[in-house]
Amino acid sequence: MSDTIHLWMRHEARRTERRAPLTPQDAARLVGAGIRITVEESAQRAFPLADYTAAGCATAPTGSWHEQAPDGAYVLGLKELPAGPGAPALRHRHIYFGHAYKGQAGARELLDRFTAGGGALLDMEYLTDEAGRRVAAFGYWAGYVGAALAVLHHRRALTAPLVPTDRPALDALLAATAADEDPATTAALVIGALGRCGRGACDALVQAGLEPTRWDLPETRALDRTALLAHDLLVNTVLTTTPVPPFLTKADLDEPARRLSLVSDVTCDVTSDCNVLPVYDETTTWDEPVRTLREGERPLDLIAIDNLPSLLPVEASTAFSAELAPQLLRLAEWDGVWARALHTYRTALEAQEAPLVS
Repeated sequence: MSDTIHLWMRHEARRTERRAPLTPQDAARLVGAGIRITVEESAQRAFPLADYTAAGCATAPTGSWHEQAPDGAYVLGLKELPAGPGAPALRHRHIYFGHAYKGQAGARELLDRFTAGGGALLDMEYLTDEAGRRVAAFGYWAGYVGAALAVLHHRRALTAPLVPTDRPALDALLAATAADEDPATTAALVIGALGRCGRGACDALVQAGLEPTRWDLPETRALDRTALLAHDLLVNTVLTTTPVPPFLTKADLDEPARRLSLVSDVTCDVTSDCNVLPVYDETTTWDEPVRTLREGERPLDLIAIDNLPSLLPVEASTAFSAELAPQLLRLAEWDGVWARALHTYRTALEAQEAPLVS
């Protein structure tokens, strides 16, 4: 592996983000293969900076990537970059979840920053193999946490603000609350149950003593809305890249026969034309994880947190890093996964009639 590849892992600007795209153990593997890695200081990251230095990584101050990272470095992160008035043009190639290809709020401004600086977005959501399957994803843990929060809220055991934990502690809480409920009285539905995210959601529900109804492609092609509304809990784990008929509409919320009382939208495609649950227009937060969509005798609550895996930061990061690291080893080859990601980025620029990056 060429020693010219330089990864610069940035601090996450979002204060609730404790995950890392690369763990110290996997960083050591990359360093051993000749990749240079710089890790920014971060007081909130779940992995100590000392573990990265022990793995052979250099360190840099928090948020220093824009000024100090060499032009040829790949800036590695997870969630959004600092934005707003005066946000700098982006000259590096960034690897993170940009959420900019499906018409999301702020997408045009972000892509314009890349165009202005000459950089590129290699969006983690679009790192795919030849068959179009994602090669690295947080889906399982997103589904697990999203379903767990739904159960805890339904059982009146969810407290805010949310704080990071680990799976044993979360499972113990689910088990403890199960003793106070007859599982037969709660009907839970997972849509997208056969995917990574859906499997995580189903596992959490089973851990909580519930056996969920499991829907996937066959059930969503001809969706039975009456059956959907007859459940108590809905966990949506479907991610689509093209618009499809919505699973739930605002009119459904006022359906007299609705039993549904809680929606946990793990996908959180809010503001996108691909949103399958267009019944809300803003995500919820760690400080306020639940929002009421309907009040009265038949209330309906929403959980829509867009960084759920960060509530289990070590488990989620370890699984994701194990999938991403082999792809980072192939950055110098600049084909396959990375060529497809760059093509997707350039296609997105063309779609908004922006000039291509050379």
